[in-house]
Amino acid sequence: MKHNLSHLGPHLNNLRYNGIYRTLQHGQTKGTRIIIDGKSMINLGSNNYLGISLNDDIGEHSSSSRLISGNHTSYDTLENILASNHSHERALVYPTGYMAVLGAITSLGASNCTILSDQLNHASIIDGCRLSNSKIRIFEHNDMDDLRIKIRDIDTEDILIVTEGIFSMDGDYSLLPEIVEVAEEHNAFILLDDAHGDFVVGNGHGTAAELSVEGTIYATVSSLSKGLGALGGYVSSNNEVADVQVNSSRPFVYTSALPQGLICNAIRRLEMDLDLRRQQLCRNVRRLSKGLESLGLCSGSQSHIIPIVIGDEQRAVRFAEKLAASDIYAKAIRYPTVPYNSARIRVSVTATMSNQDIEDILSGFESAQRLT
Repeated sequence: MKHNLSHLGPHLNNLRYNGIYRTLQHGQTKGTRIIIDGKSMINLGSNNYLGISLNDDIGEHSSSSRLISGNHTSYDTLENILASNHSHERALVYPTGYMAVLGAITSLGASNCTILSDQLNHASIIDGCRLSNSKIRIFEHNDMDDLRIKIRDIDTEDILIVTEGIFSMDGDYSLLPEIVEVAEEHNAFILLDDAHGDFVVGNGHGTAAELSVEGTIYATVSSLSKGLGALGGYVSSNNEVADVQVNSSRPFVYTSALPQGLICNAIRRLEMDLDLRRQQLCRNVRRLSKGLESLGLCSGSQSHIIPIVIGDEQRAVRFAEKLAASDIYAKAIRYPTVPYNSARIRVSVTATMSNQDIEDILSGFESAQRLT
């Protein structure tokens, strides 16, 4: 009897040949650093942008879905804060951001709905679109002319435009003001995935607030594990959208609730004054972006996500290895996360990076650039 399906071995060999094979590493984060195999390195792979660590007691776990016995009152407190933060009626918390995206898109999609999705939207959005019962059209990244062309001849009753606030691999902002104009012209609704802008930009209210279009977004889906440094995800919209999810969202209905300690942990973070951390993050972004630009490695960054596009997958892996030799931890991002031949080093800037950290990062990039 064969122990594996015949296609698995060739598939793995093909991944190795093309430089996109991945392995898991054991790592333990400590502040701005990560320890890999006993080696301490500056961590450029964290999405904990404001540097709020998760060290609270998790507490008891109901081990049940929220519709059975897991819906404790702390959920109401958290969801009211989250909805208010986006000027919405109601929010619904999920165990992860990925599940929140799937839950939002699949419960809002229908046979009489067409979804227009940005070309560079996150994998969770792509999966949500595939699982929905909607017609799907992809528009070129941040290309408003293409969006207008794609939306003109749509004949379904409902139209949903899905975009990210800050794109996770390129660090650029969505053209939300322009998208709002298109949506209003065609009676379309906007679903915004703001995982990387939420709690960080717009004085903590996210990308829509940063771009002065708050109040025009039909639904916001986001993560609690990035800017807030907690765990979970959520969808914020109106009461009807929340009710539809409670009744129709499979990722919500058929999964266990988060432990109460994690919900209370998120509430405590939302009650913190994070303005000083946001200001420090902006200073760190400006300094690191300017330094990388002087090395010819990027043309400036719009956000706390700075992509250093290498191109070739194998060279990107070597670049990451050279960074590790300088005690800089930054993984090579490759296909299928990004298109072939656009492999990159993705730099996540955090508020807790010191001036010395930034100097060491720039020195490490200069060395890696010289050696690859």
